[in-house]
Amino acid sequence: MSTRNQVFSSDFFDTPYWWKDWRPHDELMSDVPREVDVAIVGAGYAGLSCALELAKQGLLVVVLEADVPGIGASTLSGGQVSGGVNVGKAPSGKKLDSSASEERQRALLTEASVSYDVFESILRENAIECSYVKAGRINAMWTDAHMAAWRKRIVNLNTYARAGAHMLSRDELRAELASDIYTGGVLLERAGQVHPSMMFAGLLAAARGAGVTVCSRAAVKSVTRVGAQYGIETSRGALVSRHVVICTNGYTGAAMPDLQRRVVPVVSHQIATEELPADLQRSLIPKRRGISETRRVVNYYRYSPDGKRLLFGGRARFYNLDRRQSAAILHAQMVERFPQMADVKVAYSWGGTVALTLDFLPHLGRTADGMYYALGCNGSGVVMMTYLGYKVARLIVEGQAPETSAYGTPMVTHPLYAGKPWFMPALGSYYQIRDVIDKRRQHA
Repeated sequence: MSTRNQVFSSDFFDTPYWWKDWRPHDELMSDVPREVDVAIVGAGYAGLSCALELAKQGLLVVVLEADVPGIGASTLSGGQVSGGVNVGKAPSGKKLDSSASEERQRALLTEASVSYDVFESILRENAIECSYVKAGRINAMWTDAHMAAWRKRIVNLNTYARAGAHMLSRDELRAELASDIYTGGVLLERAGQVHPSMMFAGLLAAARGAGVTVCSRAAVKSVTRVGAQYGIETSRGALVSRHVVICTNGYTGAAMPDLQRRVVPVVSHQIATEELPADLQRSLIPKRRGISETRRVVNYYRYSPDGKRLLFGGRARFYNLDRRQSAAILHAQMVERFPQMADVKVAYSWGGTVALTLDFLPHLGRTADGMYYALGCNGSGVVMMTYLGYKVARLIVEGQAPETSAYGTPMVTHPLYAGKPWFMPALGSYYQIRDVIDKRRQHA
């Protein structure tokens, strides 16, 4: 048996750990209606939260899903939630766009703070049971330089994003996290965790309960402006709608070519361990925080809701891997952080596609022909995509312009990018090499 195969449990599954509690499926193959007020493309967090808010305002809404609801990233994420932590920083961990005004930075953080309020209110008002706990989150520092950069961000994060953030020395972090690989950290009190597929199931039920029609296997082939309406061709029939909202994120395809060239799909891989021995359950992350790193190629991890397994994720590679290959890479990264877990096996392995943007910010807006969109979660999908969907709904209902949102700035693209991320293997490898160099310099 190869060393790689020795990391898998005897009952290994190449499916998401979350799906053991709720798995995407066709509950009801709803017919595609002929005419609606709003047609939403994509049945993820953004699409469903948008649909739910519109339906509550009395609009006739359909959500068109190319596969089955929940098959994409919304049920595949790490389930960590926060408001504003990732706003305004590039993959290097440094401040994004140093030319941006302080006012702009404050606006982004303030609205990100609101996004967390909206997220919590949606869970509360719709009685969505998804193991939500506000246990806090630690951003673990890869180098001292990252510590210095985060010290500069703390005041704005606490003032505008209400993050409840404070620095942790190496010794303070060691009391929170049984790993010696980091130089310190930042504890963010206003953060937590959810069970992502149970959250999705609750959101789907709430939308359907409000009267939203959700159509499975209704891939959108084309959208054409016809006077004041849009004609939409799907794989299950045609319809017309007064408004169209695109919420496809990392799955934005050729039917939306202008938007496709403005988002970069990247697969994030994850594993769940077998049930941990009692001493590891108690000691790895004793306060059950969510953990994320400040590396360029980030790893993130947490306990399962029952506290019995470690869920560990990251960009294992920037090209296609099968689930055993990605699991073996993530297992090695996990053991690098926790050598005491060398004998712990992998029980589940999966991956989902997220969307990066070229300015590393989420966006909502309107296309040249008037379609709305909410795209580009940049790894903050649970809260931000839920919020952006809701916000687009409010723009439609209130007749406001996207520019009234801090995230309503135009999505940028590049002349050499047409929607296929040909550059990611090289760029990802470059980022990985830089992370290694940074750590070696730290030790030197």
